[in-house]
Amino acid sequence: MTYALYALAALAEIAGCFAFWAWLRLAKPIWWLAPGLVSLALFAWLLALVPSEAAGRTYAAYGGIYIVASILWLWLAEGRLPDRWDITGAAVCLAGGAIILFGPRG
Repeated sequence: MTYALYALAALAEIAGCFAFWAWLRLAKPIWWLAPGLVSLALFAWLLALVPSEAAGRTYAAYGGIYIVASILWLWLAEGRLPDRWDITGAAVCLAGGAIILFGPRG
């Protein structure tokens, strides 16, 4: 369930941020900001649902998922094939997020 929440949160965050990017950098109409704001609010709500005793740990572990989702966005939404450094970096970040989230606590 944790990974599903992280994946949905990442999709919502990237879509929301892309709406702002598209308005500012790609000259899309200002109304693109409305769904972007909704998407960013959905992101915050989904991330708050992740079961964890500490918000900072939740956000830190989410970073790895966000990076992987961003590389997928690069490929699927922007049509740019990730290179070996994109994939290697994303894998390292995902491993780091898993260590943060699932490491033994004493």
